[in-house]
Amino acid sequence: MAAPGKTAVLLKAVKKIVVQFCPFESNARSTREFLAVVGSEKVRATNINCEVLSTVKHDKSEPVVDITYVDGEVLVMKGAKLTSKEMLSTFQSCCVAKDPQAKAAAKK
Repeated sequence: MAAPGKTAVLLKAVKKIVVQFCPFESNARSTREFLAVVGSEKVRATNINCEVLSTVKHDKSEPVVDITYVDGEVLVMKGAKLTSKEMLSTFQSCCVAKDPQAKAAAKK
């Protein structure tokens, strides 16, 4: 799955990403796709200090992505009702808003 739009996913402003899901639930697909994108080598190389953790549970729990930014702000996305494109778009817009260099590149 490719990143949304023409911009690549950047982790410069991110400290930690925790992805939790039950693989046997049908509503976990978008969360697994999100994890595949942010866990790829190319994306992880944009911030080698960013932790990407996944917790696979077998308790029929709701899929959740918990993102902690460098400034301490936390974004929690519940993947049951979101598509992977919506999750990536929201995540990327928050990252661009927190990274001044990304803001300048987005304006060009």
